[in-house]
Amino acid sequence: MEFSIKSGAPQTGRSGCLVVGVYEPRKLSSAAAGLDRAAKGFLTQVVRRGDLQGKPGTTLLLHGVPGIAAERVLLVGLGREAEFRDKQYREAVAAAIRALNATGAEEASLHLTELAVGRRDAAWKVAHAVTVARECAYRFTRMKSKSENAEPALHRLTLCVDRAVMKRAAAGLEQGLATAHGMSLAKDLGNLPPNVCTPSYLADQARELAKRYRMKVTVLEREDMERLGMGTLLSVARASSQPPKFITLEHRGGGRSMKPVVLVGKGITFDTGGISLKPAAEMDEMKFDMCGAAAVLGTMKAVGEMRLPVSVVGAIPTTENMPGGRATRPGDIVKSLSGQTVEILNTDAEGRLILCDALTYVERFQPAAVIDIATLTGACVIALGHVATGLFANDGVLAREVAGAGDAAYDRVWQLPLWEDYQEQLKSNFADFANIGGRPAGAVTAACFLARFTKKYKWAHLDIAGTAWKSGKEKGATGRPVPLLTQFLINRSAQRK
Repeated sequence: MEFSIKSGAPQTGRSGCLVVGVYEPRKLSSAAAGLDRAAKGFLTQVVRRGDLQGKPGTTLLLHGVPGIAAERVLLVGLGREAEFRDKQYREAVAAAIRALNATGAEEASLHLTELAVGRRDAAWKVAHAVTVARECAYRFTRMKSKSENAEPALHRLTLCVDRAVMKRAAAGLEQGLATAHGMSLAKDLGNLPPNVCTPSYLADQARELAKRYRMKVTVLEREDMERLGMGTLLSVARASSQPPKFITLEHRGGGRSMKPVVLVGKGITFDTGGISLKPAAEMDEMKFDMCGAAAVLGTMKAVGEMRLPVSVVGAIPTTENMPGGRATRPGDIVKSLSGQTVEILNTDAEGRLILCDALTYVERFQPAAVIDIATLTGACVIALGHVATGLFANDGVLAREVAGAGDAAYDRVWQLPLWEDYQEQLKSNFADFANIGGRPAGAVTAACFLARFTKKYKWAHLDIAGTAWKSGKEKGATGRPVPLLTQFLINRSAQRK
């Protein structure tokens, strides 16, 4: 789908379909009122008859509206005007795109981008319209022998704004497209089967990004990791026939002197649980255990497209977690890159084992901040469900910065405690500490484990176990938290201007 921006009265535009909003109860938006005047009250008659009340998510397609050059007019319910905020705006755009895809219109003009959405500006409204439209259009059909559904006719969407905000709208379009492209890459990687999306495949994807956007890529092999002493990462990889990789991807948009933001993504391309084997039901979804790595690659793509003037390093420890004769056993003790020893009480708590070596490794970049992204704990799903990502941080300013970016991106987080009291649960009689702390506060103790390796820099941890993918009929990767991370880096780059 192609996007463009324009200004002008809706009644004068020639289009396959004009999209305008109707508030509840039966109140025309400004753009709809303009159409209504040109149509001599036709839209007013339609809503007065009760054909559209204005309830959120409802739509009504009209053909041959008198006095209007467009072939069709799509009315979209917005809910109550006083309650129209981020969520309602995004839902209205999604409802419009779904309705448009059910028509034969090849192009449409969206006037929902002219609506007032709290304090959000034109850049925000355009960016979110683009990402929502791309999300609605996303299909993963790469592994099918033939497409099951016909492609929608809609190929061009014009986003309408006031002439005075065209510059800001153009910035929003660039951001929205970059974010959408990053999300699509993250979704594609997550949705690929684990026999295709292996650690080697992720390394190849990083190399392609590096080539396309002039980034520096480094891929450490098993021998390199052995030489460095990445014992915890290698303990997870022991039983897999797929070689582990440690990938770094560097974007130096801020110059060599600028300390980078480092994004560390968990890349378990399939997680059986190892010797602590998972139940068979829904184990296929453990291909999504690399969604942290996918989010890092997706964010690096967005950064590369926008050529952000900020330095960013993506670091991805990646392996499978398999059972077998060489697999790590519960009770084994391994030494991490930091020199600290870990008693492995549960081999299904493997994400923290690959991340802790990565968190030590990235010290060499002298980071301004480190954010790790991981489908880490089922406990976080129990705590927050599938709406908010769990946030932990060792720095209050960084935590607020991440949370603010999440709010702006509508990719929200909720901060959980990282108190020293919880470290007691990780005590071990035989090693420096254990890799699990029992059932209570499982998401917190997992973050506390990682915190032991992040004392030399500002750090935030995003537990995306509940938000990285959907189950059931809509099974598939969500592309989160690419929007949050992209917004965070945009905000960082704006601080330099």
